[in-house]
Amino acid sequence: MTAAGREARVAALLLTGGASRRMGADKAAITVDGEQLATRLARLLQAVATPVLEVGPGRTSCAVVVEPMPGSGPLSAIAAGHAALVECGREVPTIVCACDLPFVTVELLALIAGRPGERSVLPVVDGRSQPLLARWSVADMRAAAPLVATGVRSLRSLPSRADAELLDRRLWLGVATPETFADLDSPGDLARLGLPPLGHARCGGAGDARSRPTARRLRPDSER
Repeated sequence: MTAAGREARVAALLLTGGASRRMGADKAAITVDGEQLATRLARLLQAVATPVLEVGPGRTSCAVVVEPMPGSGPLSAIAAGHAALVECGREVPTIVCACDLPFVTVELLALIAGRPGERSVLPVVDGRSQPLLARWSVADMRAAAPLVATGVRSLRSLPSRADAELLDRRLWLGVATPETFADLDSPGDLARLGLPPLGHARCGGAGDARSRPTARRLRPDSER
């Protein structure tokens, strides 16, 4: 249930399984203003979506989806998350959110979640669509697994731009700025965005048990 006590019309997948090679530390565990990025994003997503599933190693208290091949990229993670949503009876339009977005707000998520219709909703910032901060339609979610099975890793074809609502600046400017969509790829991004360096914005390592809340793990049928 959402904070308002009712089931939301969308679900959400929080992707935390990236290798974070350029950052040199687990991006999901970077702490800004006293809260890990994955924990903060899970909290915001829970205000607009039911359920919120984490696809990754288990950085949050959300139910965790275990990928068949961890680290295979976001499209593979989305396919695994979709399978878990189908299994729990929630095949609905789904917000897909990367874990390295420090400035996302609940107002922006509510805008994406609440757009009318069932199609995908893709924010566009400086001419570039944002598939990892977007609402994916059921059709686009279903299309992920067949592409992964053929070896596709890119998000170039999904969500389908031809069928999606492209949410341009005039539609999101009331609840966001371009910086709201900024992501963290490297230590230089922390400096560029005015965030503390890794030594100060505390980051838990992969083996840091304190950074792993207890979570229920979901596995695809093939893994059981």
